[in-house]
Amino acid sequence: MKKFLVFIGALLFFSCSSDDMANTDNTGDLNASGFVGNTAWIQNFGGSGDDSPRSVVPTTDGGFVVFGFTNSTDGDLANKALNVNDYWLLKFDAEGGLEWQKTYGGSKDDRGQQAIQTSDGGYALTGYAMSDDGDGSNNEGFHDNWVLKLDAFGNILWEKSFGFSGHDHSYDIIETVDGGFFFSGFLDVTSSNGEGSTEKSSLAAHGVGEFWGTRLDADGNLLWRKYFGGTNNDRSFGVMNANDGGFILSGASESDDFDISNSKGSYDYWVVKVDKNGNMEWERSFGGTGIDQSHDITKTMDGAYAIIGNTFSTDIQISKNNGESDIWLVKFDENGELLWEQNYGGPAFDAARSISLSKDGGFIISGNSKSIGNDLISNFGENDLWIIKTTASGELQWQKTIGGTGLDFGYDAFETDEGALIFIGETASTDFPDINHLGGIDLVVLKLE
Repeated sequence: MKKFLVFIGALLFFSCSSDDMANTDNTGDLNASGFVGNTAWIQNFGGSGDDSPRSVVPTTDGGFVVFGFTNSTDGDLANKALNVNDYWLLKFDAEGGLEWQKTYGGSKDDRGQQAIQTSDGGYALTGYAMSDDGDGSNNEGFHDNWVLKLDAFGNILWEKSFGFSGHDHSYDIIETVDGGFFFSGFLDVTSSNGEGSTEKSSLAAHGVGEFWGTRLDADGNLLWRKYFGGTNNDRSFGVMNANDGGFILSGASESDDFDISNSKGSYDYWVVKVDKNGNMEWERSFGGTGIDQSHDITKTMDGAYAIIGNTFSTDIQISKNNGESDIWLVKFDENGELLWEQNYGGPAFDAARSISLSKDGGFIISGNSKSIGNDLISNFGENDLWIIKTTASGELQWQKTIGGTGLDFGYDAFETDEGALIFIGETASTDFPDINHLGGIDLVVLKLE
């Protein structure tokens, strides 16, 4: 989830303020913009059902959009007819004021995952959908990859569904250098009976699922698609434009055969490099003998790449583990060679969902934590939203947990031009700070400065 952010300088050690119930801190250096991590505001949106974000993207007018899915039909979704999941896009101005919101979907389960602002000022959305009615024109069975192109006001310009008879999921999308699109995700290759590539694949129908990459032109027409994997479960959660015009897909692999040449354990971070036509040039596995799953990728200032997720491993490429599951950050060069790795966490379950590059070359990491201890000072109950700032070499500069006594998850963040952070997540806590809980799961948006 590919945001080049503007996090100015290094950060300052700060302490909890009396009016910020959920403020937790860690050591850091003074930030030139005066960032101290105080909560400027928290807003929640939704209805009595479940309302969850997945991505937040800055817009060229200084505002931002939040994208996810909702099954509510009341509250902020009073104009929504059916209590099934629809894609949900919310547009905010620079001050966090809601300008407009729209849902997209049909009569079945449709779950938005990633939004981008396109070069024409509109938006592209991806996720997975079961509907073949309403806003959707086609479905091949269960979930399909569903891509929408919108204008600047959220009106649909075109929509396309890609899938077979099984559960096919899309998690990330990018605009290509020629104005087209590339999206990545998961192909249920067993249900597709080996179909899913525009060229005859060397892989027979096998396994559970594959990395699946699909290339579209600017009008949504299919140019090519390819899948990659082994006999078990392999899912791509992130994709980037590569330095040479190709693409880099990242995610997790349970396989140790076919396209996977050097498996480390149960699940590994897995990265696949393809050229502009989808031909695989190299692949790499990163991890230990436990379960390691990567969820996002970003490009670094020196032309390398960083991937983030969580690890249960304590061996091979994982230098340490603080507890049950840690956030694990891996940097590799354009040839897929490991440069360094770093982890963050405490004695319980901690995981990351997104990574962004900051202006100083460091990283902003969004996720969730159940821990107190090691890298974490506070926990407010069950899972908390957790946001981290590191140096370019992965050293922890600053961190903050926010939450109530229930289940709360962080998903994505970006830095504003002024050096503040916009951070999104979901809360099931009735005592999440500074909001009135609407019911079920609420979408939350926070500004930290």
